[in-house]
Amino acid sequence: MRPHDIVILLKIAAKRDTPWLMKDLATELGISGSEVSESLHRSSLAGLIAKDKKRLMKLSILDFLEHGLRYVYPQQPGAKVRGLPTSHAAPPLSQEILSEEPYVWPYGEGTVRGESIEPLHPKVPEACLKDPEFYEYMALCDALRVGRTREKNKAIEILRKKLC
Repeated sequence: MRPHDIVILLKIAAKRDTPWLMKDLATELGISGSEVSESLHRSSLAGLIAKDKKRLMKLSILDFLEHGLRYVYPQQPGAKVRGLPTSHAAPPLSQEILSEEPYVWPYGEGTVRGESIEPLHPKVPEACLKDPEFYEYMALCDALRVGRTREKNKAIEILRKKLC
């Protein structure tokens, strides 16, 4: 598995029941078509998407996000930079958790200054600005990667509702 495999799976989840094509995912995420194809193949082998590569294995994805994400793709907050809010500083957690220490993805057009968190793929901030549902999924993933127990528990609770 590679970090952008999670990005692609969560982009599919954000589409809900809307039909999608690999080329659409590639365009919307700024990832090449061949990378999307290879990613879906890896995810199929891992049991995170069905063999037909159309149906998400939502419980398996949730299990991986809850128990594996922070170990496979760990992250430590870095220097203060301008960027796009993530983790507890972005919706939906920002509505429930108040903090004066925002985490951000470094992004030149961002409006918030905070501790930097590297996204799972460099194109994530741009893709999130175009799709609020996808933005929520990615911010929740970062809460699992860098959050404290309270943020992690809340993120899992929200992800469970969104995915299942």
